[in-house]
Amino acid sequence: MKEEKQIDLVIIGAGAAGLTASIYAVRSKLDTIVLEDELVGGQIKNSYSVENFPGFDFISGDELASKFENHALKLGVNINEFGYIKSVNLTDHEKIIETEDVIYKAKSVIIATGAKPRELPIEEEKALHGKVIHYCELCDGALYDGKDIVVVGGGNSAIEAATYLTRYAKKLTIVHQLDTLQAEKANQEELFKHENVDIIWNSEIRHVVGDKNIEKILIENVKTGEQSEIHSDGIFVYIGYVPKTDLFKDYININKWGYIEANENMETNIKGVFAAGDVRNKQIRQLTTAVSDGTIAALNAEKYIVELNKNNGGR
Repeated sequence: MKEEKQIDLVIIGAGAAGLTASIYAVRSKLDTIVLEDELVGGQIKNSYSVENFPGFDFISGDELASKFENHALKLGVNINEFGYIKSVNLTDHEKIIETEDVIYKAKSVIIATGAKPRELPIEEEKALHGKVIHYCELCDGALYDGKDIVVVGGGNSAIEAATYLTRYAKKLTIVHQLDTLQAEKANQEELFKHENVDIIWNSEIRHVVGDKNIEKILIENVKTGEQSEIHSDGIFVYIGYVPKTDLFKDYININKWGYIEANENMETNIKGVFAAGDVRNKQIRQLTTAVSDGTIAALNAEKYIVELNKNNGGR
């Protein structure tokens, strides 16, 4: 029989939003646990450089994520890395989170699960995932030293990754479905300093031919329908993110894109359940806004728990 634990607050996700929330929660003397089913740090760990976080003109994403984690741990935050959640039951009156070892009965919950990279929408993706199709330049870029690389996408993530990959690539080709890049101008300028970069506009990858190695990549011009072939040794994909909300869809209001609907106080439709960071439906998703969300969610969770305790006679 699994152990049952009564707890003030369960934070689901240990990215920037979740770790910030945990710092505020522990400082508010809330009995708190952070559950993370992957590596602590979230998406920021995979950023080669962070140059827009106040206080740091340059810091690697991995180093900044470590600073967040170490700050939380120094304050005594209980972080359960690879804490896989089997099920949840979230109502106004009851919040149950079941992991492989423990059933947590929480007074409040903060959902900060973030998002995962959107997969390249081709039939060969599953067979080639991790072999020649990748989603993390820091993890896999060195595999392609002196080889040809294709980067798919035109936003900040794609252009930052492409810039990093130029140190390895013999030739780097960006395949983008539009005729302009969406990345910040500073990121574009940094990329275009490198002469081994080419861009194929208005195009999408339709098929990748090959098993362990790529024989050819079939692309299509989305305006003309014209198809052509290009060669590459590896493909790195940055075409957006999919919010990690499947676990909560039976309880929490989620929009048609999968993002959680929460107000500016981070409150969801369930009393005592808050959402923070990239998992929340909002216009701007940046590291600084994730930290802001985590702060607001934790402070409002603390207010909710104090009021709940008063109504329950201090229990």
